[in-house]
Amino acid sequence: MKLLDLIQPAAIVPELAATERNAAIRELVQALADAKLLRAEQAEPVARSIITRERTRGTTGFGKGVAVPHAKVEDQAQIVAAVGRSTAGIDFSSLDGQPVHIVFLIVSPQDRPEEHLRAMDLIFRHLQQEKFRKFLRQLDDRDKIYDLLKEADEKALVA
Repeated sequence: MKLLDLIQPAAIVPELAATERNAAIRELVQALADAKLLRAEQAEPVARSIITRERTRGTTGFGKGVAVPHAKVEDQAQIVAAVGRSTAGIDFSSLDGQPVHIVFLIVSPQDRPEEHLRAMDLIFRHLQQEKFRKFLRQLDDRDKIYDLLKEADEKALVA
């Protein structure tokens, strides 16, 4: 599994308009719907599911300026992800108390938990690399972000 197996260019938001967590989640879920990776009627239920998960099971703001909100959803054909960047930062109640600047949002089929875990692991491995986080924070263009994801995939295949 590679980042580009999960993320299409249309699901990259180079500058989130949202300034708070729930709005950021809704914006990224809408990006998935706009990219035809979720059906339009799924957008609000998926967003609510992710927001509820954040509220009841703890933050997905893991520190170092990143968050990975996620949900397993019925009637979802494949694992998909959106990426958003916030220059100002968003309060995700992160473990380190710092604002989030990079959000990877993952939506997985409910009946494929192993793939969900593989996708989470893949994203976490990349986000643990300071250089990857730094470049991602600096890029303000969808194509440049996509190129960074592609480069990360290529380097991971070599490593």
